Amino acid sequence: MMGGPGNGYDFDEAPAHKVTMPRSFRMSVTPVTNAQFEEFFPEHRDLRGSEWGISSEDDDAVVCVSWNDAIEYCRRLSEKTGKTYRLPTEAEWEYACRAGTTTPYWTGDTLPSSMLHHPKTERNLVKVSLRVGQSDANPFGLHDMHGLVEQWCMDWYAPYSSSPQSDPVQNSWGLYKVTRGGSHNTPVEFSRSSSRMASLPGDSHCQIGFRVVEVDGEQLPVQVAPRGQWVESILRNNFSKIPRLRERESRRWRRERESVAKAPLWIDPIPFVIAPKDTSSPERTPFYKHNHQPAVTYTQDGDLIAIWFSCDAESGREMVVLSSRFERGTSRWEEASLFFKVPDRNMTGSSLCHLPGGTLLHVNGVGNSGDWQNLALVARHSADGGYSWTDPVIVEGKHTVRHQVIAGTLVLDDGTIIQCCDAGAGSEDGTSVHVSRDGGLGFKDAGGTAAGIHGGVVALPDGSLMIYGRGNSMEAPQGMKDSFGKDIGGLMRMPCSISRDGGATWETSPTEFPPIASGQRLVLVRLREGPLMLVSFTDSPKLKEKLGMEFRGKDGKTFTGYGMFAAISYDNGKTWPVRRLISDGAEKDLDGGAWTREFHMDSSHAEPRGYLACVQTPDGVVHLLSSRLHYRFNLSWIEARK
Repeated sequence: MMGGPGNGYDFDEAPAHKVTMPRSFRMSVTPVTNAQFEEFFPEHRDLRGSEWGISSEDDDAVVCVSWNDAIEYCRRLSEKTGKTYRLPTEAEWEYACRAGTTTPYWTGDTLPSSMLHHPKTERNLVKVSLRVGQSDANPFGLHDMHGLVEQWCMDWYAPYSSSPQSDPVQNSWGLYKVTRGGSHNTPVEFSRSSSRMASLPGDSHCQIGFRVVEVDGEQLPVQVAPRGQWVESILRNNFSKIPRLRERESRRWRRERESVAKAPLWIDPIPFVIAPKDTSSPERTPFYKHNHQPAVTYTQDGDLIAIWFSCDAESGREMVVLSSRFERGTSRWEEASLFFKVPDRNMTGSSLCHLPGGTLLHVNGVGNSGDWQNLALVARHSADGGYSWTDPVIVEGKHTVRHQVIAGTLVLDDGTIIQCCDAGAGSEDGTSVHVSRDGGLGFKDAGGTAAGIHGGVVALPDGSLMIYGRGNSMEAPQGMKDSFGKDIGGLMRMPCSISRDGGATWETSPTEFPPIASGQRLVLVRLREGPLMLVSFTDSPKLKEKLGMEFRGKDGKTFTGYGMFAAISYDNGKTWPVRRLISDGAEKDLDGGAWTREFHMDSSHAEPRGYLACVQTPDGVVHLLSSRLHYRFNLSWIEARK
């Protein structure tokens, strides 16, 4: 009986189904070792111990090997020996692991301590020995089936069928390849005989290895999923026509932009996180209690698409990326649907942007396990307004820090894409910049670190990049005043970083704005009308006593306001003479979701915290998302309160 009850997060193990194994096969007693793999790939020796010092000896299980590498190893081994070697199918792996048992592990309901290799999720992986063959063999004589390293299988990841099957293999097409067995630095439940995980075929890190099977006759056919090459030709074609494409889009929206700009626009906030009606089973749309960290963009047809992560724990493997669409001309967002998920991997950090010509780009972090620190970057494209997407492609493959994606992707006039990521998992680790010059098919870390995590980035007229961030706050020098003339010398302020070399180095100085902290993320964008817009918060949640900021009311008098505000700069951030609370003044109670929860809005109070994302559509409307709410206004509305 293959599979299990499929409880909770493990829904993909159900339904349990009867499988017949009609063909004999022989399986390697242990996972393939470094010495064995390097007989055909001597260059792999440079990767030994490259991640956290793990797997450095000859007899250690080989890691940092992709599915593609494992397939090539099998081919070369077969060619050298004249025998037929391949990866096990998922059914073969589970049959061999169970070795006639029906319990969660072949050892029973638990694993003995000799088979545990630090079975905990760690941000900084703990170095353990991966020497093969040290644990007891199962009744079939196989070692290390549980908890040493995950092991690649032949199959594409796909749902199970409830009907009895003979020698099944999901081998026609898919996005992810199955891994089995769990690994070191992973909770023990992921090492059960029926537990299923998966990864992109090109992914590799220190928690995945493989073993081989020897069979009589021909190998199973190896089919590779199509990459969606069409998007490459679209991007190449569009890059040669960027100025014309931008002008065409401008003409298309011009009439509506002129209409919007005539008068101040404010529309009461509405939720964009809409729970699906059917949450009875996670395989429909997994919708968890914590929905956070949005990104947003627009389509050629004027729709909005928002994405965010949903989970029970931010360091959880259950985390998924959900999406919702706001169709142009409608009044509410659609209910959430599944947008992106690599099975049993943490998915922290997402961005969306609209490229010249209308192609959409999605960039996401993908973890090697449950924590959000060690992420690879993957990207997808859509040419039909987000209804379909290309297969995910790894664009920065090493699972490491500096890869937690931040919403607010910047597309320069020449088509260069600037993607900000947190430079580390800590609150003071700063922001890294990743650059793509091929439409998002590949990114390169610029190397420097700007002050503050969750950075918002804009381009300055001289080609420099400017980032405002959270954390790494700086003391304003004595005598410094804000744009309202208030003395802020000696106060801690939000940092501003400027790079004149594309992100390789940064110069940092204090801004006039208060620092923000946990549960808050700012927005910094250049509006289509020309000025810069900062959306941030007057107070950090860490402050026991809220200080607020000065604002001007309709009567021209100043008052102290609290919460989310917008500020406008007409001189590229030197001064910010316009600022306004994100509130129309009417009293209302709202639910901000995530860490914000319920809050009261009135003439002097706006949303107190939230992770912000923003896009301005070509008609001039600013669409601002907090952790749950969608705000709409325009520049004229902000300027109405100078």
